[in-house]
Amino acid sequence: MSAPEAPEPRGRYWPEPAPTRLKVWPAPFKVGKVGVLLVNLGTPDEPTAPAIRRYLREFLSDPRVIEIPKFVWWPILNGPILLARPKKLVHRYEGIWMEGGSPLLVYTERQAAGVRARLKARGLEVEVAVGMRYGKPSIRHAMMQLHNAGCEYILTLPLYPQYSSSTTATVIDEVTRVASHLRDQPAMRFVKRFHVDPLYINPLADKIGAHWAEHGKPQKLVMSFHGLPQRCTKLGDPYCRDSYETAAALAAKLGLADDEYLVTFQSRFGPAAWLQPYTEPTLENLAKSGVTRIDVVCPGFVADCLETLEEISIEVRETFMNAGGERFNYIECLNDDAPWLDALTDMVQRELSGWPIRPD
Repeated sequence: MSAPEAPEPRGRYWPEPAPTRLKVWPAPFKVGKVGVLLVNLGTPDEPTAPAIRRYLREFLSDPRVIEIPKFVWWPILNGPILLARPKKLVHRYEGIWMEGGSPLLVYTERQAAGVRARLKARGLEVEVAVGMRYGKPSIRHAMMQLHNAGCEYILTLPLYPQYSSSTTATVIDEVTRVASHLRDQPAMRFVKRFHVDPLYINPLADKIGAHWAEHGKPQKLVMSFHGLPQRCTKLGDPYCRDSYETAAALAAKLGLADDEYLVTFQSRFGPAAWLQPYTEPTLENLAKSGVTRIDVVCPGFVADCLETLEEISIEVRETFMNAGGERFNYIECLNDDAPWLDALTDMVQRELSGWPIRPD
């Protein structure tokens, strides 16, 4: 059972450990530990309507996620969305729930455990914690874990390959907000993106290649990324560009011609125009045009979740097959695959370069 969530400070700051004696000079300064904070989006605590409602309220209240004036958005959120949507999502979450909880949380915790073990095997003493931007364990909880463990250096790695204001930036916002309540703040670094990093592209391409070696190549590989309102891109969000750069790097590694793969965007929410082409209608049209064998991969996710296991592997599959498709393969995310954990550890160690990592 995980430790209870760290409460918000009662005053301006969280309490710090009292010094053993007031006069510490000229005692030598002891370099603190190095910590790594792995962050993913978040998940409900359980597949129930109340838990989903709590999660959605926190998620959809973030002004970086919903860029609509609060006086307009608040009645919509607390009216039709939070009253109706949680009940509709219960059976979808129930269908993917794992023994240890939500797949997103289970795989993120396994990724953290894998990085921790690999760093230890390399002789490095590094604290590794998991924080979810929304839900539990919170970023606040993870930051306090690292702080209480004596970490004076913290690397935050948002597990979003592509950068967006609505994902990576809001992680940075929350980490710095929590740090603002510490008298003794750590030195901090952030990984902004790793969308074309060979440490990400190579294990993903190898996984797709291994799938093809066993099942054969499809007529077309569909790379489905999470969507974003078009307005955000027009205002300067680089997510769309990052997604296409990921697709190009992955296609190049796989040796695919331009007509052998397709980029689409999923998980549209609300009436506004989002990045296109949309995944589900695109695959329906592919089937109607005579494409009968496709594989789908989601390079915007490093861990499977509702959007991949339910939306893509179940809903989109059904749409494709009903439209005349014959074979639909969803290729899972990297999750806790050993090659990915090796690469993620390499990424972490690279980003920690120059910091005083103690030998284990």
